[in-house]
Amino acid sequence: MKPTAKQVAHAAGVSIAAVSRAFTPGAPINPEKKKKIFAVAEEIGYISPARRTAKAVAASTITLVAGDLHNPFYPLVLDTLARHLQESERQLLVYALPTDCNIDAVTDQVLAARPSGIIVTSASLTSNMARACRQNQIKAVLLNRIQRDMRINAVSCDNYQGGRDIGRLLLDRGYQRIGLIGGVANTSTHAERVRGFRDVLAESGRTIHAQASGNYQYEIGKQAAVQLLSVVHPPDAIFCCNDIMALAVIDAAKERGLRIPQDLAVAGFDDIPMASWSSYQLTTIRQPVERMVQEAVSLIDDPNIKASDNGFTRMLSGTLVVRSSA
Repeated sequence: MKPTAKQVAHAAGVSIAAVSRAFTPGAPINPEKKKKIFAVAEEIGYISPARRTAKAVAASTITLVAGDLHNPFYPLVLDTLARHLQESERQLLVYALPTDCNIDAVTDQVLAARPSGIIVTSASLTSNMARACRQNQIKAVLLNRIQRDMRINAVSCDNYQGGRDIGRLLLDRGYQRIGLIGGVANTSTHAERVRGFRDVLAESGRTIHAQASGNYQYEIGKQAAVQLLSVVHPPDAIFCCNDIMALAVIDAAKERGLRIPQDLAVAGFDDIPMASWSSYQLTTIRQPVERMVQEAVSLIDDPNIKASDNGFTRMLSGTLVVRSSA
């Protein structure tokens, strides 16, 4: 049987009202008496009703730590996760990181809520936060990226194969000067997509004709497109490591009077909602967002997977979606 406030009061030699005040933030009570009540409560294992409620709420809560929300792919992930948790009557707590904000800045706040699990997407997990999660026995899952050196759970689309699929399509369609606009160099999404793309070109005796960095952002991607389209022999096809940069390339090309795909073929990665708009009709790799979210939650819920484990990685296949841009 769970210890009661009456038992705490008896053991501490105080009234039940005093026990109630001790566990009520801001209630007037002598500090020494409060300290004694807390010591007795801890000794006999008493948990106040407020704390039991907080623990129950935390047990049904998953925290999402997200940056880069200007990229439409991540609001799509957020919406999918929120819907999935709502259907199972669970709570979602979101920490949206400002651009270039280190995830360590919110570590204490995230852990203070004691959620059942933490999902990190579009932000790099640091060793400090990974260690803090293990120490607090809170499972963390990386979504849409992998950091094997962190010994952390991860769910990702097969970015390498997606890069290969785009490269093979452009080769098969006869494009000769195939360019690339990359994302953020130190992320697994960029590295694997570029590696798959480069490998399939190399297997056909080809290399990337020209390349630039778009940092996964529209404006920087557009600047990269202008750079590539201004060379003496510009690409006749460009693979962008995400859709938002691909849309920027299409806009930049049209502003220069180029036709898509007759003068320039463009392909992306993600299949964000705008990719299917009639003004873009973007060829891309569709990430299996629904399955990725389900797998991330299942890693948190699986009782056989512990926060102290070395980490499990679940890789899911993307789908090549061919539209009129390439």
